[in-house]
Amino acid sequence: MKLKVTLFLFLNIGFFAFAQENLTYQKPSKSILDLADYERAPTVSMDTKKENILLSYGNTYKTLDDLNQEELRLGGLRINPVTNISSTVTYIINLKLRKISGKDEIQVTGLPNNPKISNILWSPNDKKILFSHTTASGVELWVLDVASAQATKLTEATVNANLGNPFSWFLDNETILVKMLPKDRKPLLDSKKDLPTGPIISNTSGEKSQNRTYPDMLKNKNDEVNFENIITSELYKVNINGNAVLFKEAAMFAGEKISPDGNYIMLTTIQKPFSYVVPLSRFPSKSIVYDIRGKEIKTVNEVPLNEIIPKGFMAVRKGKREMAWRNDKPATLSYVAALDEGDPANKVDFRDEVFLWDAPFTTDATSLVKTPQRYSDVVWGNDNIAFIKDEWYDTRNTKTYLINPSNPSQQAKVVTDRNQQDVYSDPGIFETKKNEYNKYVLAIEKDNTYRIGDGYTKNGQFPFIDEFNLKTLQSKRIYTSSYKDKKEDLLEIEDFRSGKVLVQIQSKSEYPNYYFRNIKKQNSLTPITTFKNPFESIKDVSKEVIKYKRKDGLELSGTLYLPAGYDKVKKEKLPLLIWAYPAEYKDRNSAGQSTQNSNEFTFPYYGSFVYWVTKGYVVLDDAAFPIIGEGTTEPNDNFISQLVDNAEAAINAVDALGYINRKKVAIGGHSYGAFMTANLLTHSNLFACGIARSGAYNRTLTPFGFQSEQRNYWEVPDVYNAMSPFMNADKMKTPILLVHGEADNNPGTFTLQTERYFQALKGLGAPARMVILPKEAHSYVAKENILHLLWEQDQFLEKYLKN
Repeated sequence: MKLKVTLFLFLNIGFFAFAQENLTYQKPSKSILDLADYERAPTVSMDTKKENILLSYGNTYKTLDDLNQEELRLGGLRINPVTNISSTVTYIINLKLRKISGKDEIQVTGLPNNPKISNILWSPNDKKILFSHTTASGVELWVLDVASAQATKLTEATVNANLGNPFSWFLDNETILVKMLPKDRKPLLDSKKDLPTGPIISNTSGEKSQNRTYPDMLKNKNDEVNFENIITSELYKVNINGNAVLFKEAAMFAGEKISPDGNYIMLTTIQKPFSYVVPLSRFPSKSIVYDIRGKEIKTVNEVPLNEIIPKGFMAVRKGKREMAWRNDKPATLSYVAALDEGDPANKVDFRDEVFLWDAPFTTDATSLVKTPQRYSDVVWGNDNIAFIKDEWYDTRNTKTYLINPSNPSQQAKVVTDRNQQDVYSDPGIFETKKNEYNKYVLAIEKDNTYRIGDGYTKNGQFPFIDEFNLKTLQSKRIYTSSYKDKKEDLLEIEDFRSGKVLVQIQSKSEYPNYYFRNIKKQNSLTPITTFKNPFESIKDVSKEVIKYKRKDGLELSGTLYLPAGYDKVKKEKLPLLIWAYPAEYKDRNSAGQSTQNSNEFTFPYYGSFVYWVTKGYVVLDDAAFPIIGEGTTEPNDNFISQLVDNAEAAINAVDALGYINRKKVAIGGHSYGAFMTANLLTHSNLFACGIARSGAYNRTLTPFGFQSEQRNYWEVPDVYNAMSPFMNADKMKTPILLVHGEADNNPGTFTLQTERYFQALKGLGAPARMVILPKEAHSYVAKENILHLLWEQDQFLEKYLKN
């Protein structure tokens, strides 16, 4: 029996009529279906020494039956209460091993029937691989022996994976720390059956708390009880023979971090009271360090409930945060504390201070460095070398400092000082390697470190490797990818002396594959994988990155697709589809830069319009839609006008090439792109129709900020109202297809947004069609829904654009 979905249709055929359709799931036309219904290549995972490859095979899509499972939505989590793992996890269904130096794939034996594998984790010595298997009743822990390619079950289905990866390797390669369900676990409460004992009451303290619109919050006492139930675990030490010993009694364990030397464990537990307005990441917590035998050493952090936080993206809570083991030391904790009380509005010389604290914590923590901006990251090297980064959102500035961890009095040296949105000046990421503790630290060779960069330039993308001297602080370019017909990604330096580098290479029609390149030998390239192109039917389509200018002179770009065999001399006028997503900038220079590469493999998926190049459409994919606010002006102060200017520039550019009928242009986008679509259809006459998926259309329902807007509704009500398609629904006259997942879990884009916007359009006589995809969250995963979505879009475009 076919599953049915209720789809809402609003028709405009000479007269206005309201109607609902009861349709079974449909499939798109053959040219689209052939591309959408493909077999996905396996995911590749390599060991540290690059001797073995693990190939993980999964289904291309989930099914509606996969989504039709029991689900609890509590504290920001979505979990299956029967199996005790996230209800959103995508499973692996088969594992194979292969020697990197060989070609033969070895099927892993001993796997469970109908495997549902996740949480893959190599051992420190790369000889074993842990993974979880989800059964009908719960999660099991399994181990794979790499040498024999044999998998073995270690535990019954009693692992608690509700908070993510439930296990960690100890340094001995023999022992695993595992979160297990308590033996005396009580059954969950049924909120539908248990009558409440009173009303639900919330209070405010009078302090400002500008929280975003988080999904799946706790709502009542039953939710609190069930939340505590699902995240409570007992901690066990399990060896690779399956023997288990209780390490810690039941608690709400939310983080287990083993020190690099393996002698200490920092356990973080969630505490009460819980909150109904923020997710579990802002619930109270306590972090305690224990020795390897389970003896308590020190309570190193206690964090109160964090419902109240200052305004702004650079706001943080008070107290210790970012607490973690220092990767290059046996057992030293690092943490950060705000010097401005976490409030960006406070004027101070230094925003954050970084501290170091040596186990067994008999002395106080020592100050390492103070950062003028908000701390963002650290790369540990050795006793004398580390790189610290800070950033400030309002200016988009980021700085990298070279510091001496053994001498905090030594002044930090600024290594980079740049606009983080300026991709052309990006110096790359420092290369790391594993140390004796199996932790990643800065790769240092004879006073040199290395940075791998994406290599975006105004003339295209040319990834690079720089040698950075720690004494002179000068960089020397030692490799630049020279491909003009392919795209090369530099992934990892394997041997610094010989020049061996792991890379991935692809082209428009060549699927991304892995290679070893020797950067010291010309044309030295050794293939590792040979995955085939699953989309042969579009290998001959025309694909290029076009650059054009907005009327204010700002340079824009997009990836243009033309149907295979299109005659660029005769130039038949075809309909145009534009897919885009707005991005905010604080300066014109960054906004005008392009990160598109026409040599990137053409991978059609439901999140773009590329499928329609097979049906006689011109497609401009990932069209640049920058929104700029320089100086004291914020980007959203002129959102609508810039949006229209971007769209007009894109249409003009393709029209100037002679390829399109500019009266037959459609715009589409997902999430903030859907918001963009609705606004363009409302405030311009550039488009014949539009497709908006999983968007938010009423900004008064996100009153404490959205996307990159930090100001609240009451500060700038005119901005919120002007940007809201819902507030301007009376101006909408253009056909729009609204699509939304029934169970959207993204902050701000609740399904209600589309439902209410559609009601407004319907009531005002606008031509609109609404499709709610059952069981889907913000991104769509079920094959039935995705194929039907493609059918809906195809029918809509054929009706309102092509014909």
